Amino acid sequence: MNAQVKKIDDNVTKLEMEAPAKPEAAPLSVALDPQPAPAAPKRKRRSGRFLLMVALPLALLAGGAYVWVTGGRYQETENANLQQARISIASDAAGRIVQVGIADNQTVKAGDLLFVIDPEPYRIALAEADAAVAAARLNVEQLRAAYSQAMAQEKSAGSEVEYAQSQYDRAADLAQKGINAKSSLDEARNDLDKAKQQLAVAQQGIVSAKAALGGNPDIETDKHPTVMSALAARDKAAYDLAQTTVKAPADGVVYQASSFKVGQYVAVGTPLFALVETGDTWIDANFKETQLTNMKPGQKAEIVVDTYPGKTFEATVKAIGAGTGAEFSLLPAQNATGNWVKVTQRIPVRLELTDPDAKMALRTGMSATVTVDTGVARGLPSFFGHATAGEQAQ
Repeated sequence: MNAQVKKIDDNVTKLEMEAPAKPEAAPLSVALDPQPAPAAPKRKRRSGRFLLMVALPLALLAGGAYVWVTGGRYQETENANLQQARISIASDAAGRIVQVGIADNQTVKAGDLLFVIDPEPYRIALAEADAAVAAARLNVEQLRAAYSQAMAQEKSAGSEVEYAQSQYDRAADLAQKGINAKSSLDEARNDLDKAKQQLAVAQQGIVSAKAALGGNPDIETDKHPTVMSALAARDKAAYDLAQTTVKAPADGVVYQASSFKVGQYVAVGTPLFALVETGDTWIDANFKETQLTNMKPGQKAEIVVDTYPGKTFEATVKAIGAGTGAEFSLLPAQNATGNWVKVTQRIPVRLELTDPDAKMALRTGMSATVTVDTGVARGLPSFFGHATAGEQAQ
């Protein structure tokens, strides 16, 4: 029994000797010391994150408020098109085309030849008109001669009356003395009446000849109504002859003239092709009605044409339309219905280009972006919604 106990003690001693030595426990003071606090840096991160979360919305709010307060001065729209005057070329004279001086899309200057109509019929008409003028002038000279003849006849008839009156007086004196027969007195009286009648006829001839001369025997030949009518007819014939040559009324580009050829017969007033004026260019911009509060004629604007995105054209507001586009449409909207929905209307604004660049080909219908400087920003009252009536009127 004792031997077994001793053996167990030896085994325990052996195990204790083979077991690794345990580390000594740290002093209590070291174990109880707090760790160098990572909590402080964590607090700094949380406060910085909080400041960032607060400052970013505030900055965005301040920036948005600044943009709103200082905005509204420049009104912009992309609903704009460049416009140029279009002239429909037609002929004032009917006839067959004998010469064409243009081609489709050709650039022309004012006074350039467009086409010529056969002038021969009009030259003949002008010659006939010249002959009619000469005949009218000759007729006036004949009327003047007839007036002179009527004057001479009136003078002769007056002399006859004087002679017949003296014969009658002599016959009456002799008849009263009983020397002459009564029949001789009757014959003298008859001769006197005839002479007076001839004088009356001659005087009437003077009136007729004077009336034929327009009431003025000394009238100029070309002032006579007949001659003036003939001259007017001649001027009309000369005008028609001049209209056989058609020239460009302004600088521009010929359009839709591809089928216009020599030999074509044209009628008076029939449109033949178009001429787009390059010297008269403007912009029609359709602004929303809410953008016109401070817009007035004379304000400066900038135009950017889509064809030339890097070029800015200066312009001036010329006029603001008399009504919305819907009011002048072919079928105006009928708002007096049960399904009415309020829609922001657009009003056309015309702008005049002040510095068109001749090197850039501006064509009618080009899309453009218009920015108008109204000179009036929204301001703080508008931001807070307390704008006065006077500010709203601006």
